[in-house]
Amino acid sequence: MATGKKLVIVESPTKMKSIQGYLGDDYEVLSSVGHIRDLASKKDIPADKKTAYGKYSIDIDNDFDPYYVVNDRKTKTVAELKRALKNADEVLLATD
Repeated sequence: MATGKKLVIVESPTKMKSIQGYLGDDYEVLSSVGHIRDLASKKDIPADKKTAYGKYSIDIDNDFDPYYVVNDRKTKTVAELKRALKNADEVLLATD
């Protein structure tokens, strides 16, 4: 069940604290502590996708479709953000 709060996701833990102070109790501000996902390295692209994404992790023949992977060190952060999202009515991504 959503609680009516808006979830704001920022990259920096320092900014998280400052922004929470500005927004107040109707918002929950969390930090992703940097980038959560990035373009896959060549070794992380599955064999069936290597033809399309193999050189740059971008399929240049299909509107430059990127192949992203979640950083192994960020799986816990992603799980925490997903849990917080279940209790929010709205999510706002506040990128740098």
